Amino acid sequence: AARFLNTLKLTPNVVTLLGLMGTAGAAYLAGVGSLLLAGIALAVASVLDMLDGALARLTGSASRFGAALDSVADRLSEAVLLLGVFIFYLRGDDDLGATLAVIALITSYMVSYIRARGEGLGIAMKESGLGTRPERLAVMIVGLVTGFVMVALGVVITLSAATSGQRMYHLWREVKG
Repeated sequence: AARFLNTLKLTPNVVTLLGLMGTAGAAYLAGVGSLLLAGIALAVASVLDMLDGALARLTGSASRFGAALDSVADRLSEAVLLLGVFIFYLRGDDDLGATLAVIALITSYMVSYIRARGEGLGIAMKESGLGTRPERLAVMIVGLVTGFVMVALGVVITLSAATSGQRMYHLWREVKG
């Protein structure tokens, strides 16, 4: 797939931004209640998100800026998607669903923040934790496609909280040393 993108003369950064735009489209679709289409759009955007790094390695164009752009786009994508889900529940006057969307956003961000903070301290954090972004995306895709979005949010919250705990323990253990 990365080779195909290369034949289209797409750069890794463009693929990153296309993935972000695809997720924004999925968020819009979720916000207006087209959950099945939102799930499909999120699946397509997620594939693009997985290919930007492969394309960078294939073309020898991996860069620190590209890595930073990818990380920022990942955080923004997750926030935009959960905003779309929040709007869906807000429009439906469903306080529980809206609250779960916000909690999912907070707990998901904690997973990323703890990793970034640990790495900022020079501690390898990449492999620590059960519910990383790909797992959370997979859960949300399934939830959107099946219509069981609240269940998916509950799973994302649980995975994110557990992963945050795992990462904090890993960080503590490494710092304690």
